[in-house]
Amino acid sequence: MHKNVAKLGCLSKTMTRLIFIILHYIFNLFSNLFVKTSDIQIKNMFFINFLIIVATVLGMEFVAWAAHKYLMHGLLWVWHEDHHKPHFEKEGFWEKNDLFFLVFALPSMISYIIGSTFESYSWLFYVGVGISIYGLIYFLIHDVYIHQRFKWFKQLDSKYSRAILRAHGSHHASNVKEDGESFGLLIINPKYFQRSKIAK
Repeated sequence: MHKNVAKLGCLSKTMTRLIFIILHYIFNLFSNLFVKTSDIQIKNMFFINFLIIVATVLGMEFVAWAAHKYLMHGLLWVWHEDHHKPHFEKEGFWEKNDLFFLVFALPSMISYIIGSTFESYSWLFYVGVGISIYGLIYFLIHDVYIHQRFKWFKQLDSKYSRAILRAHGSHHASNVKEDGESFGLLIINPKYFQRSKIAK
């Protein structure tokens, strides 16, 4: 028990430091832009880069849906299977499914490296930011809120948060590779907003 608590504390500290490093890098990047460019150019660049980040965050929901449906419940089920096991059958904190965090971190890391190294591909840096933001959202909703692997917060009392719980609950109703539903996280079927219809 104490070892798990220590591991969780270490992991949360590492994530916090990583977030601060990314924010610090973005701040320095924008500081340099303010020095080198005019006000109009700054506004245009900021708007374009902001759109790239938002588009990437939205696009990642569909990437995550496709990866969940066709990879996790397909060729890589061997990694994802333990995530569908009942909690009492699991041993320890970590799951093979956690390997997907590393898999999805790779495109973000590559985008950061290429975008900050080659000026003509600087837009890729903001793609990396978008992927990181989506990853953080996914982590907070899926691992913290839904599965309570980290006891940071428990109940978000809104129609949308309850619908997310129902949708993901219906996905975990099946412990097998096939016949799954609700593979997305943020975009969910409208039926999950109405509890009475799910119960029928």
